[in-house]
Amino acid sequence: MTRLPPQPQQPTRLTHNRFVHPRPGLPGRWLARLVSSPRLLAARRAVLSRLPFMVLQSEVEQVVYLNWLVDATAAARYAPPGVRLWQRDGKTLFTVLTYAHRHFGPAAAGPLRRLYPSPLQSNWRFYVDQLPGGARAGRVVLFVKNTLDSAIYALGSRFFSDALPSHLAARFVHRREDRAIRTEIVPGAGSAPALRSTVRPAATRTLPASFAGCFDSWESAVAFLCLQDSAISHVEDAGRIAHAGIDLPIDLAAVQPLEAVIGECNLPMLRELGVPPGECAQPFCFLVPAVPFRVLWERLL
Repeated sequence: MTRLPPQPQQPTRLTHNRFVHPRPGLPGRWLARLVSSPRLLAARRAVLSRLPFMVLQSEVEQVVYLNWLVDATAAARYAPPGVRLWQRDGKTLFTVLTYAHRHFGPAAAGPLRRLYPSPLQSNWRFYVDQLPGGARAGRVVLFVKNTLDSAIYALGSRFFSDALPSHLAARFVHRREDRAIRTEIVPGAGSAPALRSTVRPAATRTLPASFAGCFDSWESAVAFLCLQDSAISHVEDAGRIAHAGIDLPIDLAAVQPLEAVIGECNLPMLRELGVPPGECAQPFCFLVPAVPFRVLWERLL
């Protein structure tokens, strides 16, 4: 297909990753200041940049992908300077994937990793076509919102990682109910995004008509949406981009088609991205039952 011209330059200051604790009050404000302190973060980078990266590992389960085609111009405001999002005919892909970890912790812990908690997580992302300097991106996603149900993991990701600045939900549900999977993220007074969805198994692997102009088949769309080997995120205090390598060996043959339950998909951010109301509740969705997951490396560009 014909490549579209470069997206317009975005503002250099992006604030969608700024952390606000979901519960108002002095402790929440103090924690938010602590994990956002430029001096502390600079000191952490100076120390950890001289040490080998600690590979993180988990076995994730019940990975639900919700995918929409959204307005590329509206989405460009989430991209750091120099980053160009994948797009076709003025549209770009936006994905929310939500899953349950199983003992997320350092790979070096070996069998002791089973002692680590198993938080719920939701990643909100776009797909990258070009990195700063004009480099082709390959299989790279741009994280714009990451949410956890665990204060330890959310605050820890803020302090120890630049590539996965996470938000903390006031309430987070992601579970099976009969044959359906219900997901609910309630931000409270915090910076986590809001989401409510219910999905259930679909009878066929059918590619929505809106996606047919971008992909040849259901299988090719799933492959594009699933198979990535790195992720980037804007680092607000440093004015730079963090880049992390990930290993997510998804077996495409195991991916299962889903359909959204009518009236049970609500995501306010879609309105900002120009999605018509009738399409908000009809994402292209599917399930990855289980997959091993590792974070391999991280660096600032």
